[in-house]
Amino acid sequence: MRNESAPRPIGLTALSIFFLFGACASFLSFVSLFWPGSFLEPIWRLNPRARVAFGGIGMWAVVLMGAVCAACVTAAVGLWRGARWGYRLAFALLAINLLGDITNVVTSTEPRAALGIPIALALLAYLLSRRVRRFFARSAGG
Repeated sequence: MRNESAPRPIGLTALSIFFLFGACASFLSFVSLFWPGSFLEPIWRLNPRARVAFGGIGMWAVVLMGAVCAACVTAAVGLWRGARWGYRLAFALLAINLLGDITNVVTSTEPRAALGIPIALALLAYLLSRRVRRFFARSAGG
């Protein structure tokens, strides 16, 4: 249920769109992994290491990307509606992403993940801001 007592902060609209973008990217990965060699195969040129890593876990990669896609869509909808569960899910997804980025940097698996650390921290800080917490505290959406 949408929070009607206060206007949605513009940052939450942007974050909803961010999660929709994540859903689109993970959906493309899902389809490409489910149908290897399809017309989507060239997308892996953006991150060939990811393709190799996903190839190593087989069909679990398809399941993982499907779950990421579903979680991103759900978080986007929850944030858009102003639902507390959307806030909690978005926070959890960003925290998991932050932990993954830190792990990738520390283990030297993917040094470029260092770029994601300040972004995830900034988004988490935004979600913890007084204005955003107040918006969701008034939410009747669970």
